[in-house]
Amino acid sequence: MAESSKRKIRTPYFEVGTKNYVYGDTLLEYAKAADRAAEKYDIDVLFFCPALEVRRVAENTKNLFVMCTYMDTLRPGRGCADILPEGLKAAGCTGVMINHCEKPMSLPQMKKTIERARELDMYVFACADTLDEARAIAELHPDIINPEPSGIIGGGKGASPMDYVMDSIKAIKAIDPNIMVEQAAGITNGDQVYEFIMAGSEAAGAASGICNAEDPIAKIDELIAATRRAADDLKKAGK
Repeated sequence: MAESSKRKIRTPYFEVGTKNYVYGDTLLEYAKAADRAAEKYDIDVLFFCPALEVRRVAENTKNLFVMCTYMDTLRPGRGCADILPEGLKAAGCTGVMINHCEKPMSLPQMKKTIERARELDMYVFACADTLDEARAIAELHPDIINPEPSGIIGGGKGASPMDYVMDSIKAIKAIDPNIMVEQAAGITNGDQVYEFIMAGSEAAGAASGICNAEDPIAKIDELIAATRRAADDLKKAGK
């Protein structure tokens, strides 16, 4: 197998999601804020946006891992209205999300999408609703798994109890220690980001916690700053 040429994601990283809360110029403003914070705090930032926004974000930022919230698996040629993987790659996309609770996929669909992403040297960020689903997806070896119970996504409360965070990390790593594990459901403040990462999560992220904030631009800076704080404290602790 050829060695991957994609830029390596450093942990802990932070993930910004936009879902369909914002679009157009506002979405680009958020992306530029995340780009500034990524440089300011020297933290890798994954920025997820719909396919329509990928090219403009990629062309107007320099530090982000620009990723798409979905792609189909067709190949160049016949086909209409699907999201072509090669088109995403050409637009500057570095990875794709699969199986979000708002866009669920079957395991065969996930497997096929992972295979197509691998062909194009793109990252795969997989969501899982339960520990059992996380284990099943881990057998497909995506790059990242975000094991978030759908009941708390967008609810403003991080995964609780903390035992769930620890159990999900342990379950996934037992199958494939190379999979990065992110905990992100319901994050609204920097203290939650810090807590998750210090508990063993390799990343944290937010969508509604940013887009519904009183000042989304300031919130992006706060959350990425907390990632930096956790990274520094982990280093001090020799972890």
